[in-house]
Amino acid sequence: MSLLQKLPRKPSNALSTLAISTRFFTTQNPNPNAKPNSFPDVPTSAYYDELIHAAGRSRDFETLRQLLNKRLWDGCFNTSKTFNFITNNETGLSILDELPQTLARLDKGLPRKNAYDSLIARLCKLRRIDEALRMIDTMAREGSGPNAYTFLPILDVFTRKKDMEGAWRVMDLMRKYQIPPDKTAYNYILMAYCVAGDLTAAAEVLTKMVGQGLNADSRTYDALVLCACKAGKVEGALVVLRRMIDDGVLVQLSTHMYVIKSLLGLGYYAQAVAYVRCFTGRDTWLDTNLLGCLASKLIESKRFDEAKIVLEEMKEKGLELGNTLSEFYTVNVEDEKD
Repeated sequence: MSLLQKLPRKPSNALSTLAISTRFFTTQNPNPNAKPNSFPDVPTSAYYDELIHAAGRSRDFETLRQLLNKRLWDGCFNTSKTFNFITNNETGLSILDELPQTLARLDKGLPRKNAYDSLIARLCKLRRIDEALRMIDTMAREGSGPNAYTFLPILDVFTRKKDMEGAWRVMDLMRKYQIPPDKTAYNYILMAYCVAGDLTAAAEVLTKMVGQGLNADSRTYDALVLCACKAGKVEGALVVLRRMIDDGVLVQLSTHMYVIKSLLGLGYYAQAVAYVRCFTGRDTWLDTNLLGCLASKLIESKRFDEAKIVLEEMKEKGLELGNTLSEFYTVNVEDEKD
């Protein structure tokens, strides 16, 4: 195998913070020790989430509307927890009968769009896909601008449960709303096929991406390397990785992990060590994770001699070993030297 050679990099061929306003908005304070009706000069997203949870649970829709508007002007975007007051039972879901009317009264543009996106993500987490789709339809009818990002939580649900027919129906629905699926949407589907090791389907997705004029990014390559490794084609994975580097695309840590695991699984222990050394010496965080993971997996494979060499290298570089590796190093390297 030719992976002992260094992999040179070739040239690539291929909101802002909103102004703080109406600072002293008066509303319910979630902190019982604070002064009544006080509001912090610099609120956080977590603070707003607590206020919104209280308003949502009490069905105080006017306060909910005011908070959802104000938080954006304070630079506090909605989070994955903003709509956690909606629970997956009849009582919790009953708020959906009135909540869209509240969102429709939010300021047009980012406040309304961001609130809808956060609500849809919450519904998807609860696996309430029909309700999420109804919210998208409401957005479209209001002119609130659903886009590809809005559909990603729904696409994530289908791809995670390997319902590829459902995932493709979501892509078709995006087009129905005149929203072309973007690179991220295709990457969701590509990764699902690659996790399953379906090379044929993955190739078809790539063909569709090329047809749409979408270039591969780090997630695209990450999925392809995983697919090759799952199919036992580690040399193919290295070819994809080389193309990734040649195109100037940043290699994710997960991509390296796929290759390391595949090499070790095939018994290519020396090659796995050589592979990792190709990418060390540039970034301390990456060095720590690559060498540490390699050492751990070598120990799991009972390749103690190779593991000790890797740990010695980490010590020489001044890298943190962690508790488990430090214990192994003390017992198997330092004690032997003594």
